[in-house]
Amino acid sequence: MDTTVHVLNITIPSINYGPLVPVIIVTITGLLALILDAVLPRDRQTPVAWVAIIGLALAFLDCIYLYNGNQSSFGGTFLADNFALYFNFILLFAAALTVLLSVRFPSTESLNEGDYYGLLLFGTAGMLLVAQASDLVLLFIGIETLSIALYILAGYTRSKEVSEEAALKYFLTGAFAFGFLLYGTALLYGASGSTNYATIAAALGPGATSTTMHLAIVGMGMLLVGFGFKLAFVPFHQWTPDVYDGAPTPITAYMSVATKVAVFAGLLRVLTSALAPLTPEWFSVLWALAVLTMVVGNLVAVVQSNIKRMLAYSSIAQAGYVLVGVIAGGSDGRSATMFYLLVYALMNLGAFAVVAALAQRGEDVLNINEYAGLAERQPALAALMALFMLSLAGIPITAGFIGKLYLFVAAVEAGHPELVVIGVLTSAVSAFYYLRLVVLMYFRKALDNAPAVPRIGYPVGTLLGLAAFGTLLFGIVPALILGLAQGSIATVLP
Repeated sequence: MDTTVHVLNITIPSINYGPLVPVIIVTITGLLALILDAVLPRDRQTPVAWVAIIGLALAFLDCIYLYNGNQSSFGGTFLADNFALYFNFILLFAAALTVLLSVRFPSTESLNEGDYYGLLLFGTAGMLLVAQASDLVLLFIGIETLSIALYILAGYTRSKEVSEEAALKYFLTGAFAFGFLLYGTALLYGASGSTNYATIAAALGPGATSTTMHLAIVGMGMLLVGFGFKLAFVPFHQWTPDVYDGAPTPITAYMSVATKVAVFAGLLRVLTSALAPLTPEWFSVLWALAVLTMVVGNLVAVVQSNIKRMLAYSSIAQAGYVLVGVIAGGSDGRSATMFYLLVYALMNLGAFAVVAALAQRGEDVLNINEYAGLAERQPALAALMALFMLSLAGIPITAGFIGKLYLFVAAVEAGHPELVVIGVLTSAVSAFYYLRLVVLMYFRKALDNAPAVPRIGYPVGTLLGLAAFGTLLFGIVPALILGLAQGSIATVLP
């Protein structure tokens, strides 16, 4: 009888919990929100929101502590380099602003606050995973985590059919997109034998067989389709206006900003690391997507009369501008992309916060004509909305202008002036629908049946103040953030 014992030689990856601490803090805070909701009286639920902000602040401070440490864990599949931490800063800040915007929302709608803030925090934890992932499996765990939370939050106002419809559409398109991502991952694994970004890039480098490259190119195409759905690139954008319109306004603001920031972070790292050998192949695809997204997003936004749908198509167009920086590549293009994502987060959250501030007993003021005469009824809100619209349009001295300028300069220096021409022309088109709202607020009389303007609470006022301050500050002194972005991208592009 053969009694030989065969011992498997398994290498256990080192586990450094340091890079995981921000995700752990946010996850534990989400669990704590659920527990507090169960033990607090129904008339004392507001502390749950402040606990969420404290947890996000602690995670933010830990990211500051980790900055310049360039740590990794799980065999290099989970990174805490400056590139990931830059996006973590934006994601945690955006989540905290969303909590401020939501302080009165659950109670106004008679909804469960613990579940609401718990899902918001769990979604944020998934976004942090996406930004820090260096492995396709971990990337998809993060994307699925954030997606599940947002599917539920999009339909959180269960008494409204439009909210339930938004959740269903988001779920179906999200599942469809995840299928493409998963199939693309399988093909890249078949081509390289690994899901780790660095290993995939090495397998596709010099010496790769034609069969390997063909398999990898198909897998790359599948990945880009999945990313296209998540980032609402044209023609994968059809779900966006309906979901943005039907979801609660605080959640619309959150998904329009945080999801884009997180998934763009994942896309940048995948293109820079895993798919770097396939740059000629993905470049032409992204070039076409950028043009379609800028043109279609802006043209369709012009004819919208619902402000949330207008901002939805605006968000689609803004993704096209971000793609210009991705296509430009190099340190300048990547840092301009990172700068613009922060700017976009500030001005878009601010715009949706004004929409939320005008809500009456849970009913949003959605018709653009209802904003007529707002400058007389609420001059502060009108001035803030005008600032955010001007920044989105790219008017000078605002951060939106500087962000687009950096993107276009990087594209010209990279040899893509045709993209800049298209970007400038579509920006001119966007000025029409952004400035139309400003004209309505300042140069038109209010409708006879115009809704009364409710009192703005200090949480929403704080959000609006921070968003407006950042929009002006980074338009006047952009070096504050651009230098941080350039230093962060250096960890990915030495």
